[in-house]
Amino acid sequence: MKGSFNPILLILLWAALFIVPGSGLAQEASQASYTVKEELDVKVSMRDGVRLSSNIYRPDTTGEFPALLMRTPYGNGGTGNRDAHFFAKRGYAVVIQDTRGIGDSEGIFNANQSEAFDGYDTQQWIGKQPWCNGKIGTYGGSYVGFTQWMPAPLQSPYLVTMIPAVTFSDLHDVVYQNGAFRLDLFTPWSFEMTKPYSVSRSFITDKRDSILMTLPLIEQDRAMGWRISFLRDWLSHPENDCYWDQTSVGDNYSKINASVYNIGGWYDILLEGTINNYLKMTAPGIEPEIRKKQKLLIGPWVHSMGKRKVGELDFGEEALFNSTPFRLRWFDSQLKGMENGVVEEPSVKIFVMGENRWRYENEWPLSRTDYQKYYFHSQGDANTLNGDGRLDSRRSKKRSSDQYVYGPEDPVPTIGTMGPYDQRQVEQREDVLVYTTRPLKNDLEVTGPVRAVVYASSSAVNTDFTAKLVDVYPDGRAIRICEGIIRADHRDPDVPPSNIVPGKIYEYNIDLWATSNVFMEGHQIRVEISSSNFPRFDRNLNTGKYFATDTTMVNAEQAIYHSPEYPSCIILPVINK
Repeated sequence: MKGSFNPILLILLWAALFIVPGSGLAQEASQASYTVKEELDVKVSMRDGVRLSSNIYRPDTTGEFPALLMRTPYGNGGTGNRDAHFFAKRGYAVVIQDTRGIGDSEGIFNANQSEAFDGYDTQQWIGKQPWCNGKIGTYGGSYVGFTQWMPAPLQSPYLVTMIPAVTFSDLHDVVYQNGAFRLDLFTPWSFEMTKPYSVSRSFITDKRDSILMTLPLIEQDRAMGWRISFLRDWLSHPENDCYWDQTSVGDNYSKINASVYNIGGWYDILLEGTINNYLKMTAPGIEPEIRKKQKLLIGPWVHSMGKRKVGELDFGEEALFNSTPFRLRWFDSQLKGMENGVVEEPSVKIFVMGENRWRYENEWPLSRTDYQKYYFHSQGDANTLNGDGRLDSRRSKKRSSDQYVYGPEDPVPTIGTMGPYDQRQVEQREDVLVYTTRPLKNDLEVTGPVRAVVYASSSAVNTDFTAKLVDVYPDGRAIRICEGIIRADHRDPDVPPSNIVPGKIYEYNIDLWATSNVFMEGHQIRVEISSSNFPRFDRNLNTGKYFATDTTMVNAEQAIYHSPEYPSCIILPVINK
């Protein structure tokens, strides 16, 4: 009858609003239903008898709950830990542990070396506690992400899921980028992690610049005033030898049975590690059921996530990111079985800079990528922003080259941190080659891995070559997008390092990592080529001697070739509309 009430229809309409396709009824997030009980400085014994200080925050009631674990070298917090209380109020038992030799934990801090077994032993201990229901999720960023990856292949039966952010799982490949030591990342960090209690942070900050200039590199700690054994070990093992075995997942990704939500930033110092972890966990050798539980999210951030203003750019409201409700949604799904739709979302979520919006994708790199080459051109004078260097999609028809002198006593300086900063200051230098397109007639999206192929010769027996991708705005700002470096003796990854023959032309493949950026109409694409980026990377002294103990500097006469025979270029992952 017209106008009659149909309760069945009403129920169906109501259900349709809340059903997640293919998953049953969607559920709300866990609510703050509990008061919190704290147990501080609980000592958890490792297999060698060393006891690690662990703070436990859990619902103040009897019963079993899923557990969340964070193992950190930055302090395990104390009474009223806000983040831990947030999850404990919502039905999770949270364990935050000082890593070995840190805070109230016993043992000696030997950076990164003990995290696999210590992490596994802690997971085994948690899984057997009367307040744990046998399911563990881990979370945290940077080193705290590393403490998640290392024990994962050991297959604790209690480990269900991980949320590693801005992190890595291969320490060697983070300490050394294509043969170059990441000076400004690991030297200050080593000082911070080992400074005596009597030494203030300002003392380290004040001495930073002079310490980074110290030669030989292996004496940096002596110049600061105390010995750092692990820093000396890193500098003594530039190649990926057995020293690094305990600090890498290696070939053991197939042993990891956990779902993983990887989080990174386009300008993060550890972006490559974040992407590689996702790629390794979605490779063909991974069990299909595990492979489909892997996620990747990358925003426009540096090592600190979630801000809209990064470097010299404002990426807008969409760039804001609150990790706490994000983690709750994932843990609710993976540890409590709540069908909140997160599993059904596409596996990759990226922030497209320039357009400044989020977009879902089904894989990484994108299957529809059109890799386009932009070739270097000049009349032999591409030096500085005011030179004649050009960049376009046409291959050079004539033989030409550009020259500059790289002097390690006056290296090209790093501008800003890892964020988007105006590079015009370094583009005024004679030892920086600049190649720029004409203003774009249409928007051009570049999303994916970026690589430069550079044909070069040097008067030195060993040297460096750097490449930088830059977005040039109509007002002249030259905003860094991504960059890379290669040490000449590491030009072939399939053979041991070897010096080069002075004057001989070699092909160098420079990995600039990855990005997602739309070069807007009217903007220009620019590539910078040089031989230093200091102090982001250590200076190559050009002698071919052991870099950590060498103190002798020589200048290197560099030549970059662009011709039919030597087509130097940058390869951009273009996404056509």
